[in-house]
Amino acid sequence: MPSKNNGVKSSQRYVSAYISSYNVNFMHIRNPWVVAWWSAAYPGLGHMMLSKNITAFILILWESVVNYAAGINMAIFYSMTGQFELAVQALDTEWFLFYITAYLFSIWDVYKKTVQYNHDYVLSSAEGFNVISDNISFLERNNLAKRKPLMSLLWSILAPGLGHIYLNCLPSACIFIGWFMGVVYLSGILPAIHDSMEFHFAAAKADLNIQWFLNLPSLYTFVAYDAYVITVEYNRLFKKEQAAFFKQDYQDQLYDMPI
Repeated sequence: MPSKNNGVKSSQRYVSAYISSYNVNFMHIRNPWVVAWWSAAYPGLGHMMLSKNITAFILILWESVVNYAAGINMAIFYSMTGQFELAVQALDTEWFLFYITAYLFSIWDVYKKTVQYNHDYVLSSAEGFNVISDNISFLERNNLAKRKPLMSLLWSILAPGLGHIYLNCLPSACIFIGWFMGVVYLSGILPAIHDSMEFHFAAAKADLNIQWFLNLPSLYTFVAYDAYVITVEYNRLFKKEQAAFFKQDYQDQLYDMPI
């Protein structure tokens, strides 16, 4: 039997999944247009779907800083409410022109990588799904197990990041929790909710920072979507790993599996 290293057989050229004590990084077929759309909605989100967490963190940080400096969200808000003169005033042209190149790059790059990763997944599938289903370290333990997609969706809606903790995707969880806390604080949404509950609507409007608040729809929608999809794909990976294990250790080599 070939030796195993880092969760896969050493004879394998393409790795279908890597299980560490704090994350499961694995490949599955993705629609390149869907991934590109998420990058268009917010640069970095498409790279999060591909488990490129460091790249995603850089792009999310870039988007947050440059978007704020350019006043893009405020310009979008004024445009949606028909206040076009205020939209022009809110937009910083110099920062906006600086914004365009990296924005287009994030969409192009994630589309290109998704197509490439889909090809790699097909090749890795031909070699099997020989992964170590349990990983224990000094700090954490992680293992492949069936999880409930609706549960990860619910926790992500209640607080972005919790669904990824449920899935033991700790790098993603750290990014989402930090991002969520920062945006919630800077947007002033919690004081606005409090004042609205007391019917102080003028005060609630004054509390709300639209520039930061408009980050929340993309954040909430993506984190819930991503947690749900990851759970579904985790469950598929679990079944494939179990099937590969039983075939390798228990199935007679001469047995012809019916199709």
